[in-house]
Amino acid sequence: TSVLSRAAASFRPGSSALPPTRPGITGSANTPPNAVGGRCRCHCGRKIRTGTPRTIVATGPNEVWAYDFVHDRCANGQVVKCLTVVDEATRECLATETASSMGAAEVIRVLDRLVTEYGVPEVLRSDNGPEFISQALTDWCQENGVRIQYIQPGKPNQNAYIESFNGRLRDECLNEHWFVSLAHARAVIEAWRREYNEERPKKSLGGLTPSAYARQLAGKSATLTPGL
Repeated sequence: TSVLSRAAASFRPGSSALPPTRPGITGSANTPPNAVGGRCRCHCGRKIRTGTPRTIVATGPNEVWAYDFVHDRCANGQVVKCLTVVDEATRECLATETASSMGAAEVIRVLDRLVTEYGVPEVLRSDNGPEFISQALTDWCQENGVRIQYIQPGKPNQNAYIESFNGRLRDECLNEHWFVSLAHARAVIEAWRREYNEERPKKSLGGLTPSAYARQLAGKSATLTPGL
């Protein structure tokens, strides 16, 4: 049985269990590596305190990327599964990858493309979905020096930026269009992403669009970096 299959079987939506902590992953702040869901994995029955995860606050580009899935259906019943990736500092949506199905391999493919375009993130923040807790994705993060921060089950507010973005995507795009095919959905969602990044000024970003704010932060970072 693969790690992905075991993980998918072990964790269910609304479960109080936390995923096993692996090297390079930050889960609950006080949970030791051998703890799952508040009890020691050595079967001694000892309870372990599992506090709220330490929230990493992004202040610059590529410090924290948040990602999650949004689901919909086409008029013909075909499933639409959209992976959204947002840079928490710039609020820029880096990707809205749309397909009928998507597992860990497809998530890694998207991350590889984003790393080529934007650079390597320091932290990936997500829920405990099977695609995100897979061994393949864990290995990818270790190989690229990326830390993972899982939010607690049933605590979507711990991933507030991606939740807010996905809510807007649903309200302003998915609920406003009747997709006739997956290709149609992919084109409309990508067009909406570009509009969101390039034509939507935000008060929280000083009146700049996410793309313009990202360029501004990147420029400041370049002037502060010796040798650039």
